[in-house]
Amino acid sequence: MECANCSGEWGHVNRVSQRTVLHFDLDAFFCSVEERIDPALRGRAFVVGGRAESRGVVSSASYAARKFGVRSALPMVQALRLCPDLLVLPGRHRLYGESSDEIMQFVREAAPVVEQISIDEAFLDISDDPQSGQEVAARLKTGIRSRFDLPSSWGVATNKLVAKIATEVGKPDGLVVVPAGEEAAFLAPLPVEMLWGVGPKTREQLGQHGVRTIADLAAFSPEQARSRFGERGLDLASSARGIDEREVVSGRDPQSMSSETTFARDVLEASELRRTLRRLSEDVGARLRQEGLAGSTVRLKIRWPDFTTLTRQRRLASPTDLDDEIYQASLELFLGEWRTGRPVRLLGVGIAHLGAPLRQLSLFDRSWERDERLLEAIDRLRARYGWDAVRRADELRHKPGRRSSR
Repeated sequence: MECANCSGEWGHVNRVSQRTVLHFDLDAFFCSVEERIDPALRGRAFVVGGRAESRGVVSSASYAARKFGVRSALPMVQALRLCPDLLVLPGRHRLYGESSDEIMQFVREAAPVVEQISIDEAFLDISDDPQSGQEVAARLKTGIRSRFDLPSSWGVATNKLVAKIATEVGKPDGLVVVPAGEEAAFLAPLPVEMLWGVGPKTREQLGQHGVRTIADLAAFSPEQARSRFGERGLDLASSARGIDEREVVSGRDPQSMSSETTFARDVLEASELRRTLRRLSEDVGARLRQEGLAGSTVRLKIRWPDFTTLTRQRRLASPTDLDDEIYQASLELFLGEWRTGRPVRLLGVGIAHLGAPLRQLSLFDRSWERDERLLEAIDRLRARYGWDAVRRADELRHKPGRRSSR
């Protein structure tokens, strides 16, 4: 689907086929745990934090306290000025940690990839779940409420940036879904400080150029963003259009492997681009075999000369660690996006949803064993003598592309 608000010089919005990212935040977490212990606190203006005489700060504020302007990280002395009747509770961080661990374990049982980013929030990648993102989020939200008696807010989108902002928009106790292709339209009316990386100083700098909303920032061309705000301006303006390449990454087990190269000069020759894809695929395949893993989703990353970046992915019939299978899938994805003569700045190949290799072949089809023995021999030679110890015939007359990530 093409977004009506996403045409122009910035090119494609980063949309990975079937990617569904969820973000959730436990609302006023410390205070909500205290309310669970003592229901009489519900509806009261109170905070968890250090004492005012010890120069303490607010760790968490109830929503009743927030109506007075009390918020996290505010000095306790100032919080008491804003709300003289404010109740101050000392933190019970061991208890909060135990509650967090229980909830995160509950969430991990429901999603294949969970990236916890703090004690009270996490991202989930449920791209392969047969249920919709809204259905999964609603089920988990209800589960957290019924099992742990705690409120949570959820955002559903195609990437981490938009999912997190959707959560903020829906607070407290909300669930906001941003359909694929509507990222830029959803962000447009929001204040620019809702973007990651826009603090008070950056907001002031943007304001000097008339930027108040995310739509104001998204209106800048790449050249305007770079000239007015430097290289960081490119990233901010790209985010304003709802573009975010980052994957949801579990901190416990590897969920993906990738390799990419940034060319010393933009490349437009089909033969060199194919050779680069082949080499990147071999790199990923070798690392999979080294770790005893196979992946079922091949991903392609392309960056054009104007820094516009897109990613595409394809689910395989069965997990693989074979170079040729990774290459063929990445090549098909590439040819679906690239047109003859269009220069490329960066190429990347990755594989996700990792697990043990699985061979679903007939009893009489053992051809894969020969391929595996050959690849094992190549891996040993390259490990001992370097990557260029074994090269394909079509590479002998050409210098290989520089790999910036292995």
